[in-house]
Amino acid sequence: MSNPYQEALGQTLIERTFRERIVLVGVTLHGQSDEDTEEGLDELTLLIDTAGADEAARVTQRRDVPDSAWYIGKGKVDELRDVCLAVDADTVVFDAELSPGQQYNLEKALGRTALDRTAVILDIFAQNAHTQEGKAQVELALLRYRLPRLRRGISGAMSQQGAGIGTRGPGETRLEVDRRRIMRRITKLEHDLKDLQRTRQLQRKSRSRSGLSSVVIVGYTNAGKSTLLNSLTKAGVLTENRLFATLDPTTRRLALPGGEPVLLTDTVGFVRKLPHGLIEAFKSTLEVAGEADMLIHVVDASAQYPDHQIDAVREVLTEINADQVPEFIVFNKSDLAEDAVPDLLRDYEGSVAVSALTGEGLDVLLRTIGDRIRSLAKVTELVIPFDRGDVLASVHREGEVVSTEEAEGGMRIRARLSEASVGRLREFVVSDAWGQG
Repeated sequence: MSNPYQEALGQTLIERTFRERIVLVGVTLHGQSDEDTEEGLDELTLLIDTAGADEAARVTQRRDVPDSAWYIGKGKVDELRDVCLAVDADTVVFDAELSPGQQYNLEKALGRTALDRTAVILDIFAQNAHTQEGKAQVELALLRYRLPRLRRGISGAMSQQGAGIGTRGPGETRLEVDRRRIMRRITKLEHDLKDLQRTRQLQRKSRSRSGLSSVVIVGYTNAGKSTLLNSLTKAGVLTENRLFATLDPTTRRLALPGGEPVLLTDTVGFVRKLPHGLIEAFKSTLEVAGEADMLIHVVDASAQYPDHQIDAVREVLTEINADQVPEFIVFNKSDLAEDAVPDLLRDYEGSVAVSALTGEGLDVLLRTIGDRIRSLAKVTELVIPFDRGDVLASVHREGEVVSTEEAEGGMRIRARLSEASVGRLREFVVSDAWGQG
């Protein structure tokens, strides 16, 4: 049975039976530094390692703008071909997004496969998608990537016209057949994902009716988000020391030190230059971040440039309209970066340092989550009849009681409650900060 991901890419990036040797290419454009280029190539090395390949060499160039035909200059193309021959590499990967024309020209000039950063990330996502929605999202992104890259003669076949009566005429080329087949598949996947999105929205509405606050974990890939979720909730989510080990969101109930429960959700990790098509395909999954009451932004404190990772995550949050959600930063892996932690905590006011692996700092994190959630809730005043102990228990369960006193007709209570809880308790509300009362 054919693999839909292999069909979508046209070929598998990495043959799994051996470790392919790859030459990496980085270009320092106007306004960038050589350090930026090296940082990008270092991360690309990790990406291809996750995909199942090894860096054999790297080639760099400084240019004001990318060359329209090859991205790099013609002389650098010749040098790149020589490097590939010297290290016995059959594939080159650019730390940039190549146009279909540039990719075609490079493969023709180099005599070997030329890929870009986007293709590597898509390949990794294809390996790690397990749920029905995740697989559909990845396949959709792969097909959208492949469609403009279809070209004649890719498999040595041009037109598949037969001979004989009724078969003569202009016919239809293999290219046209492939393009139409991909378009049909894209349409089908878009329809399926809309159905899955409606199901996910119903699930989120059901959770919101519970009155529980939603806390979503975001962060750079391999920052330790899933490890943190497991440490706090015993969720049992897969954790591996590699990029994009987890793609599918997981939600668990978490009891805070004050007793109030919240819903804690882990999301797919972000990365620099995350392909726009992948963000589009995963938007229904990422919507959970935009609808959260608070974001926990997990950062690898041991990373060489944690501030760059923070900026990359915030760029994606802006693209999915989640940049207005209250956020606080948690520096994870503090046990591996003891010297760097004090400076990071000073530079990012209100942040917390933890080690999800050892448990260090998790008690402080839980208290901080509770304090932040309570500060977001407005104070509501209610009068609850003396014989409605069930309602009184509900207020204590769902919010933070600020004060209580006996009043005419019942107990007068001031409490921090979510908007959903205020709506359910509307008949007992005498004044609140939601503009009603």
